[in-house]
Amino acid sequence: MQPVEIVEADLNRAAHQHAVVKLIDAYARDPMGNGKPLSADTRRALIPGLQQHPTTVIFLAYQEGNAIGIALCFLGFSTFAARPLINIHDLAVLPANRGQGAARRLIEAVERKAREMGCCFKSRRARELANTADAANRAAGLWRRVPIKESSMIGLAAHIRALPDESTEDQCYRYM
Repeated sequence: MQPVEIVEADLNRAAHQHAVVKLIDAYARDPMGNGKPLSADTRRALIPGLQQHPTTVIFLAYQEGNAIGIALCFLGFSTFAARPLINIHDLAVLPANRGQGAARRLIEAVERKAREMGCCFKSRRARELANTADAANRAAGLWRRVPIKESSMIGLAAHIRALPDESTEDQCYRYM
C-alpha cells in the first residue's frame, strides 16, 4: 500500500477540479453527507463558485495517484481573538480508503496552513461531530470534550484543544 500524499488544491488545474467534484459528490452520496448525489447543476457550478469565493482553501489526499480524500475549508475571522480562523467545511475520505490515516493527514495539513496564516481557530460544523470523522480526529489526538455550557454557541459539547505553541495568556482554541 502506497502512503497517502496531501496536496493543497490548485483550482486552476483540471485534475484538481475533477478531484474536488468527484470527492464532494462521493461525500454527498454517503450517509454522512446527504445520502444522494450532487445535482448536475451543482456539479457544474461547484468549481466556478469555489474559485470565486475569496477564502477557499482545499487539501486533497492522494494514494497511488488517485484522489481519495478532501478537506474543503473557508477562512473566517474570530472576533474574540481578533485573528483569522479556518473552518473545515467538508472533510471526507472515500469509503474504500477509510481507516488508513487519510483524514488525520488532511487535518494535519489544515493545521499547518492555519499556523502559517496565523489562524487561531480551526472549526468544523457541529453536524459532523457525530460522524465517523470524529474517530479519525480522536485518533489524531485533536479533540477533547468540554461541557456544553462552555460551547453553547454551537449547541452541543464541542471538542477543543489549545494549539500547543500558543502562550497561556493568549490561548486560541480550535473548535471541532
